[in-house]
Amino acid sequence: MGAQMSRRQLLAAAGLAASAALAGCGSAGGGSSASSSAPTAGEKAPVLDEAALRRKVASLLVVGFRGTSVAPGDWIVRAIREQGLGGVILFDTDQLTGGPRNITSPAQVTSLVKSLRDAAPGPLIVSIDQEGGQISRLNPGDGFPASQSQQQVGAVNTTANTASWAQGMVRSMKSIGVTMNFAPVVDLNVNPANPAIGELGRSFSADPNVVVANAAEEIKVHRAAGIKTSIKHFPGFGSATGNTDFDVVDVTSTWKRSELVPFQRLIADGNTDSVLVAHLLNRQLDPSRPMSLSPKVVTELLRGELGWAGPVVSDDMQAAGITGRYGDAEAFTLAVQAGVDLLVYANQQVYDPDIVRKTLDTAVKQVKAGQLTMAQIDAAVKRVDTLRP
Repeated sequence: MGAQMSRRQLLAAAGLAASAALAGCGSAGGGSSASSSAPTAGEKAPVLDEAALRRKVASLLVVGFRGTSVAPGDWIVRAIREQGLGGVILFDTDQLTGGPRNITSPAQVTSLVKSLRDAAPGPLIVSIDQEGGQISRLNPGDGFPASQSQQQVGAVNTTANTASWAQGMVRSMKSIGVTMNFAPVVDLNVNPANPAIGELGRSFSADPNVVVANAAEEIKVHRAAGIKTSIKHFPGFGSATGNTDFDVVDVTSTWKRSELVPFQRLIADGNTDSVLVAHLLNRQLDPSRPMSLSPKVVTELLRGELGWAGPVVSDDMQAAGITGRYGDAEAFTLAVQAGVDLLVYANQQVYDPDIVRKTLDTAVKQVKAGQLTMAQIDAAVKRVDTLRP
C-alpha cells in the first residue's frame, strides 16, 4: 500500500473535482460547506456534492462482516473499494450462528486482512477487541498465545508485568495487520457483579490509580507498535448491572463522578488516541438520551469539561441499548449531532450487509434536511484520519 494516497487526499481530490465540474456548468456556489453564506434573493442554493458526502461518511464507519476469506465481489470488499468504507472490525465468533466469524488461524486471518487492505483506495482501519482474558478475539483456540485479563494484570500492578502482557497481545495484532484495538477498558470495578465488566474480569481495578497506571502502560506499548487504542466506556460502565449489548442499561442510581477520573487523567496526560462512549442511560448526565447520543455527554462533558479534542468512537450501533429505542437512521443522526466521529456497526446482534448504503442514504437525507452539516462531517473526517495507519 506504499503508493496509496491518504484518505484525506482522496476526499479532498473528490471535492475539488466536483467543484470544478460545477463551475464548468455555471452552477452557483463553490462547494457544500455549512460555513458558506446563505444565497441571496435570485441566487441558487449551493449544490450538494452527494458523491463526495457519501465517501466522507463511509470513511467514518467501521463495519463487521462474515467470512474467513473474501472475494472481489463480496459486499464488504465492494463497500471498501467502491464506497470508501473506512474500517472493519474482526471477530473470532459469530454471535448469531455460534460458528467461526473471521479468525481461525494466524495464517488465515493475515491473508484475510491483506485482501481487505488491498481493496482499499487509502489506509484502512483494521480493528479488533483484544482486551485480554475472556475478551480476546485472538486466542489459543485459533492459534494465538493466551493473555491475562485486565483484572489479573491490575492485581499484579507492576510496570514490568503490564508491559510484558501488552507486548504479547500487540505482537499478535501486529503480525496479522490490525491497526486499532478497542482497548483498554478504564472503567472502575466498583460492582464486581457487573455482568458486562466485573464478572468478565475486564477492569484493572476499583482504584483509579491502578487503572490509570496500567492503562497508560498498555497504550504506550500499542503506540510503540503503531496500533491505535480507544479508552472505554465513557463516562463509566463499572457500576452497571446489565450489558448494553443485550439490554437498555440505566446507571443513574449507581454511577458516581469518580468514574470519570481515569478518563480525565489519561486525557490530561496525553495518553489517549480515542474515547469510546457507552450506550448507557445515565439521567445524572442526560435526562433522556443514551450517553453515546447525548451532546451533553459528548460535547459538553467529554470535549468541554475534560478537554478532549480527538476522535470519539461509538460502541456498537446495533447493540440492544440503542436499537431497543431508536431506528438505525435516527441513531446515526443523533450520534453525529452529539459529536461522535467513528461509528461502529459490528453486524453481530443483527447481520445487515446493506448497512453501509443505508447509513450513507441517511447522511445525504439529513444533510439536505439541515439536521446534519458538512462542517460536522468534515470535522469528524479530520479527527478520524488521526486513527488511520
